Amino acid sequence: MEAAQQGSQQHPDSVPEVGEDAVTSVGPPPLPPAMTKEEQQELQEELFKVEDEILTLSQVLAAKEKQMADIKRKLGITPLNELKQNFTKTWQDVTTSTAYRRTSETLSQAGLKATAAFSTVGSAITRKLEDVRNAPTFKSFEEKVETLKTKMTPSASTGDPDQQDSDGPATDTFISQPDGSATQDTPMN
Repeated sequence: MEAAQQGSQQHPDSVPEVGEDAVTSVGPPPLPPAMTKEEQQELQEELFKVEDEILTLSQVLAAKEKQMADIKRKLGITPLNELKQNFTKTWQDVTTSTAYRRTSETLSQAGLKATAAFSTVGSAITRKLEDVRNAPTFKSFEEKVETLKTKMTPSASTGDPDQQDSDGPATDTFISQPDGSATQDTPMN
């Protein structure tokens, strides 16, 4: 170990080896060659002054923050109110920004173009459906459905409800209830 101490004393800039005694490697840093003891003393005094000013400023800042909290409490300003105000201000800043205005304008124009496109597509579909409805095939189909509907619709009878018209199928049926009574079930149109 003495050899290691002698080696570090001969080469003060050398890196201490693992396991070397920490006391021998810790010590005051060597003085820069261009600095005199007086200059070093002045810098030490300036360092202490700056550290003292930092400590004083930290204490003043803490006192001012406490004073601010007391004033806000007296005014009824809560952290939630502050958060709301900050959010409102931030939102206002965002909405007045150039990027937001450009994006808003672009989206507005895109919406107008999409509306126009949907309108055009809707008009085209409407025209096509009108063409289909006016086609002879559809007219024939429509007539057949109308005829079927006429045959299926019960005619208004003025006589006994037990009599049924022989023209079409019966639309009223009787269903037996569990208690033995019969109820009439009417179809839904």
